[in-house]
Amino acid sequence: MSIFRFPLLVWLGIGILVICLGIRQSFGIFMMPVSDFFGTGREFFSFAIALQNLLFGVFQPFVGMAADKWGAKRIIILGAVSYALGLYLTSIATEPSMLYLSLGVLVGLGLSATSYVIVLGAVAKVVPAEHAAKAFGLTTAAGSFGMFAMIPGAQTLMTEFGWQGALQGFAMLCTLMVAFALFMRTAKSSTTEQSNQAEQSQTLKQALTEAFSHRGYWLIHIGFFVCGFHVMFIATHLPSYLADKHLPASSAAMALAYVGIFNIFGSYFWGVMGDRFSKRHVMSALYLMRTLVIGAFVTLPVTESTAAIFGGAIGFCWLGTVPLTSGLVRQIFGAKYLSTLYGLVFFTHQVGSFLGAWAGGRIYDYYGSYEPIWWSTVVLAFAAALIHLPINDKPVQRLAMVN
Repeated sequence: MSIFRFPLLVWLGIGILVICLGIRQSFGIFMMPVSDFFGTGREFFSFAIALQNLLFGVFQPFVGMAADKWGAKRIIILGAVSYALGLYLTSIATEPSMLYLSLGVLVGLGLSATSYVIVLGAVAKVVPAEHAAKAFGLTTAAGSFGMFAMIPGAQTLMTEFGWQGALQGFAMLCTLMVAFALFMRTAKSSTTEQSNQAEQSQTLKQALTEAFSHRGYWLIHIGFFVCGFHVMFIATHLPSYLADKHLPASSAAMALAYVGIFNIFGSYFWGVMGDRFSKRHVMSALYLMRTLVIGAFVTLPVTESTAAIFGGAIGFCWLGTVPLTSGLVRQIFGAKYLSTLYGLVFFTHQVGSFLGAWAGGRIYDYYGSYEPIWWSTVVLAFAAALIHLPINDKPVQRLAMVN
């Protein structure tokens, strides 16, 4: 199936992700002006963002269950409203503690209801199983483009209207997510899976019991935990690591820019590979690539050139795990409760993200060096490559009997 023949819902989902993730990616540039405005250190803003990310993961399984029960459209609309309200309340806050509710809780809830888990769950219901990973990869790549493209817009808004005006502009932009969601229709599909009466009659409790008793589902959790650990450790600590190597700040900015650019191509590439080959084998290949890339980076001399090459190489396999992981869950358990089951896996990813950011600082403070944590990420990447090999990726018996 050509990407141009994907249903309208896929393109609407892409639009939602571009806005949702693009705004989220820009929060870092608000740290200094917001901290200066309230006359506090950077810790309170950092904690608000940390709370946001943690609640993003905590809310995700419950929001996924709600989407599976009442439909993605309603959940995305409610999430966009929460997102917009959180941004607006942040812009008019007079006390820094208000940011914990607005930027932390409300935006965290908004993210969980408008990002990958909900959108991919809706896409899964309108795209045939054999093209799911490609559709997931395209959707993830577009979200990655939003991450890369929104920051210049945020900087321009901040220059023209101040940080309060920029956040209010973003709050207005959230109304586009509402507009896109209003046109989302989960059209009835003629695919075997969606016409499968066994799947349609399955309850949420039965779906959870089925997944929790499947060893492969827990292996998928472990693999996605490693992904979260990698992504947040590198995003949080790479600039400091390069500074320790006496490289200019511009080298870190360039490396992170390459992560964003190559992530766009990588997300789609790994999704396409997931449709053509065994998803578990492709996932193992992705983590093996991470093993080699990170291992080479910490072994070779760190220069501006190797930092840039590392950014591009790790960016190529940065979020390629998203279409493969969600595709594996859909392939094994079906599309009906994908938002719930993938939402639980995403929560594990966020636990890994939290530990990756925290452990990087903790280990650096203890050893005075990032070397131990870098080598830990190499070991974890290799372990994740091995963990995916024994996953039984065949559809569960409930689906296989019909097929």
